[in-house]
Amino acid sequence: MATVRADRRLTTIMAVDIVGYSRLIQTDEAATLAAIKALRSAVIDPMLAEYTGRIVKLMGDGALIEFGSVVDAVTCAIAVQKSLSARQADVPPDRRIVFRIGVNLGDVVVEGEDLLGDGVNVAARLEQLCPPGGVLVSGTVYDHMKGKLDLPLDFTGEQQVKNMAQPVRTYRVRIEGTRPGWSLRVRRFRRWLPGAAALLIALILLGAGLWWFRPVEITSGMSIAVLPFDNYGGEEATQRLANGLTEDIITDLSQVRDYDVIARNSTEAYKGKSVDVRQVGRDLNVRYVLEGSIQRQGERVRVTAQLVDAKTGAHLWSERWDRPVQDVFAIQTEIADHILSQFETSQGPIKSAERIAARRKRPRSLTAYDLNLLGVEKQLSPTRESVAESIDILNQAVAADPSYARAWINLAWAHSMAADYGADWESSNRAASEAAERAVMLDPNDAEAHAVLGTVLGGRGEFDRAKNEFETALRLNPGSAGILTTYVGWASSFGEPALGAELADRAIRLNPNYKPWASGAFQYAYFMAGRYEDALKVMERQTTDNYSKYAWVHRAASLAVLGRKAEAETTVQEALRRYPDLTIEGVANDQGFSAAEHQRHVETMRLAGFPACAKPEELAKIKKPFRLPECETASGSSGSAQ
Repeated sequence: MATVRADRRLTTIMAVDIVGYSRLIQTDEAATLAAIKALRSAVIDPMLAEYTGRIVKLMGDGALIEFGSVVDAVTCAIAVQKSLSARQADVPPDRRIVFRIGVNLGDVVVEGEDLLGDGVNVAARLEQLCPPGGVLVSGTVYDHMKGKLDLPLDFTGEQQVKNMAQPVRTYRVRIEGTRPGWSLRVRRFRRWLPGAAALLIALILLGAGLWWFRPVEITSGMSIAVLPFDNYGGEEATQRLANGLTEDIITDLSQVRDYDVIARNSTEAYKGKSVDVRQVGRDLNVRYVLEGSIQRQGERVRVTAQLVDAKTGAHLWSERWDRPVQDVFAIQTEIADHILSQFETSQGPIKSAERIAARRKRPRSLTAYDLNLLGVEKQLSPTRESVAESIDILNQAVAADPSYARAWINLAWAHSMAADYGADWESSNRAASEAAERAVMLDPNDAEAHAVLGTVLGGRGEFDRAKNEFETALRLNPGSAGILTTYVGWASSFGEPALGAELADRAIRLNPNYKPWASGAFQYAYFMAGRYEDALKVMERQTTDNYSKYAWVHRAASLAVLGRKAEAETTVQEALRRYPDLTIEGVANDQGFSAAEHQRHVETMRLAGFPACAKPEELAKIKKPFRLPECETASGSSGSAQ
């Protein structure tokens, strides 16, 4: 038989998407779609006509566009970004339509009007890596542009692109008005176009619609909420087993990339209630809901589970297990595998080998499992006494099963918390570090083991090692709201404040009913990224009695930056009433902050009107304290007078 030769050509591909599209739609669908339509009419279509760009395909929140010239593609991208910025100068920042644009020159396969292949895939990945409002181009584009366009391009490193053997050189176009680029790792965990497979693109087109022309439903196709498993026995031990089963299934599902799994905090609101899964789908913006039950009789357990389409209410899959109680760990794995297999295809984003490689080790002892869950319960409403009790219980858990990594993880968290409740910092930190290191050694595939170790290392100021551990955690479990929430508070210490805010957005998407304690991490991430309105908004989840010393600082500073001077002054007064020794120098000498974080605090605290100089006795405890110029001058004058 004759081989059918694929029709190929070398062409320039521009990949475009809208930043925060789902958030904009959820806030005001009609206004968002009207704004997009107006911008397309006034900006996009005229620019494409001028630079001879052809729309290859439209997707739920983006597009692929072909150009015959590299120069035309990049010039068009810059013109679009500048025009969008200029036309929306009077639009509130949280309502602006902002694009990310990636441009690549590469070989493509032509199928009718469609284009496929590596040339398209690279453009899509560049868009994912691009900062909001920016343009990111590949090395092939850069090579063909040299000498043809007089504009600065910043080399942003070689990036490993999915399904490509060799890394891709990347360059950021320095557009006037665009902030300097931040690390490209910001986009590494973003969900959008995995591999650009034709089947998946078709599904996106069908499910999301053409945002350029008409309103659509935005619910993600790969999104699920796991409702709390019902306890039909009533015993406390069985309830802990039900809680653990729910949490572990969520953890297993969230290990798969491109799959949004709502956190247990947000599904807990439905516990013990008769619910309409279609309403749950609308409340949490998910397509699928898993519900189930557990009943224990002696040494046997019965578990049921049902996967329901939240859009139609139809049952897609159901199963029942009657097993020895020790098999509950195997049941957890089977439930997750059954669910994921419903969506797995040869071209889909879910790979069995990837799941198996990332699978966590299960406990050997049901006693250890129960003790671990009980120890975690003691941490949920922490007091000095409950944290001490948690440590005692978790020590029993690791004694019952020394190889159970999850118990060591929670023991590390408990020791970290103890330092906040009066325990000796040195001994608590050392114990937390030992437990975290043991957890990583026992189960290197458990993402939370790396997250707790990253937290311990960050607290010691070992930011490089901490960052590596957090990146490993997110690689192993990119969909864990808990790990995201932990990471967001450290991102600015790693020099990536924009990443912290980005991950905070995703964590809130996965856990919209997050607990008040989580708002502390979110507000800090938003504060360090300069998103002051968002910082204030998440603080509404807390009462002022929940505010830490730094929360008072960030609230006052955010209000001051936003020009709300009277509110800022009142907040400063209340902060000083609660913390009389609170000063700019005192915060600037906190060893847990990086240099950039110190600078942000100094600038905004000055604006808010906090006292500048720390007391001499406070500075005496620090080997090389940071001093403000006016404080050094005052100190010198005082010394000479003496």
